Amino acid sequence: MNVVNAARALLLVCVASSAAWAVSRTLGKRFALPLDFGLELAHGKRLFGSHKTWRGLVGGVLAGALAAPLLGLGMALGASFAALALIGDALSSAIKRRLGVPPGVEVFGLDQLPEALLPLIVLARPLGIGVIEIAAVALAFTVLDLCVMPLRHRR
Repeated sequence: MNVVNAARALLLVCVASSAAWAVSRTLGKRFALPLDFGLELAHGKRLFGSHKTWRGLVGGVLAGALAAPLLGLGMALGASFAALALIGDALSSAIKRRLGVPPGVEVFGLDQLPEALLPLIVLARPLGIGVIEIAAVALAFTVLDLCVMPLRHRR
């Protein structure tokens, strides 16, 4: 197992996830244009919901691009990783909307795994990681995310 490359990947997924959340907490409702532009599907439910915004996506991608060189990786790789992580997060929100789960409600596994696995699998080769590292990073991110969940939901 390549521990250094796995640690880099874990830090990137944490940066992308945390940056999108931090932008939301910092800006409140300002610039909160929904990723789905308010699109409702035939059954009247939003595609992603109000918690997924363009400013969160942009903030997360910028944070990933800026963090990557600090980890010895290229900015493009960091931006790509963050974009894929946040797309995975949006996809999990779309699934939760179809299941009738309200925005902001956490679902174990569904809230962590798509966000971690999508960039890890797609960018495994440039990150220098394999199946073992992917599994380890996804598990570590899930545990870390569950640990910080109470902090995210504080008002």
